[in-house]
Amino acid sequence: MARILVGGVYLTDRPSTVDAAVAAFSASSQHEIVQRWIALGPAPERPVPHTVRHVDKRTPKYHLLNALFEDAALFDWVVACDDDVEFGEDFVDRFFALAERHDFALCQPARTRESYIDHAITAEIEGLSARRTRFVEIGPVTVLRHDAVRLLLPFTDIEGMGWGLDFIWPAIMEANGLRLGIVDGAPVHHRLRPSVVNYSYADAEARMNEVVAAVPHLSRAEAYRILETYP
Repeated sequence: MARILVGGVYLTDRPSTVDAAVAAFSASSQHEIVQRWIALGPAPERPVPHTVRHVDKRTPKYHLLNALFEDAALFDWVVACDDDVEFGEDFVDRFFALAERHDFALCQPARTRESYIDHAITAEIEGLSARRTRFVEIGPVTVLRHDAVRLLLPFTDIEGMGWGLDFIWPAIMEANGLRLGIVDGAPVHHRLRPSVVNYSYADAEARMNEVVAAVPHLSRAEAYRILETYP
């Protein structure tokens, strides 16, 4: 049994699937799940279960996540989850069984073909349980094992949307001999709203260029590679 910390920020003035996400993580029968959610926006009439804080002033997401993950080193796994994800039945136990089987220290669920797809490599490939890759996207569900937590947290781009971290992280992981992957056997839907609906694409792109310029990172061509596939 693993001890898993799940953290996320949900918008109170936008439609979301956060209630379903809370239920999905609560449904695990094989792991100890600790959930912490922050409500961002106008005070909600009914906060979702495990809401630990309400923030009414617009605040960068990764600044808030860092606060939720201050004690992340005490957990076996840490999950950063957005508020617009739909999970399949028994998602948690299926996902972590595959992540552990394939020794992924940094990983994500594949996105279903019905989802908004920001990076083609993250789309679900039927018939596979998982793939070892050089890329794991910054959202909507990002999963770090305890040894990756030590290397990657706290999030460094606390003022932006995290763009570019998913090109920096592979360089860090590979330098430390750790494996990245995408789990196809437990995919998620990400179809409620496109990724850039609540912020400026141009601003996020400009910020990404600043972030990656300062440190070693992979190019898109280097990152978008499947190294191994697992049936």
